[in-house]
Amino acid sequence: MALGGIIFDWDGVVINSAKLHEQSWELLANELGHNLPNGHFKAGFGKRNEIIISDILKWTLDRDEILDWGKRKEVLYRKLGRSKGIPILDGVRDLLRSLKHFGLPCAIGTSTEKENLELAFEQLNLASFFSGMICSEDVKQGKPNPEVFIKAAQIISQEPENCVVLEDSTHGIEAAKRGGMKALGLSTTRSAEELLDCGADLVVESPKFINISLLKSLFMN
Repeated sequence: MALGGIIFDWDGVVINSAKLHEQSWELLANELGHNLPNGHFKAGFGKRNEIIISDILKWTLDRDEILDWGKRKEVLYRKLGRSKGIPILDGVRDLLRSLKHFGLPCAIGTSTEKENLELAFEQLNLASFFSGMICSEDVKQGKPNPEVFIKAAQIISQEPENCVVLEDSTHGIEAAKRGGMKALGLSTTRSAEELLDCGADLVVESPKFINISLLKSLFMN
């Protein structure tokens, strides 16, 4: 095994979108007249909207309502993103430039919608660093199922065991490990202990601390 490619989760790994997502859930709850339970945002961050609405918020089990409300939530997110701007995490751009310089292909594997990524690409000029993306529309099963990362590895023509997944969520780390990949955790939205407990090979605080040598070191054991 050797480092062949990098798969990036999106929210909490490339962009700092937590506040925008939290505000969009609050706007949706106000529109629908529903309550948001304590701790809902941390429990649901990075998961598919269908799971959040049915299992975490427990607003409805009606499939049509779940899909409609999930889409509406993302419309509200993009409206906020356009008005307030989507912030990139420190160190991401330098990391992407370095990976491109060394010829290491990168793809995105995320639970968010493709339109959200396209909006961020437009604002942040990041599209040229990635060979492609696998988003919520492209998979049947969300994380911790590894489908999203397996498909992302195919985009960059790499075997899973030669890929490193950059993830900030526990279910994302679990998905990477289930897919046979190295999992590098970022403690941007979860604690290092939580990420290590669910199988992360290593955890760093920020993309600022990721470089080629660190990524290659994951394959030395």
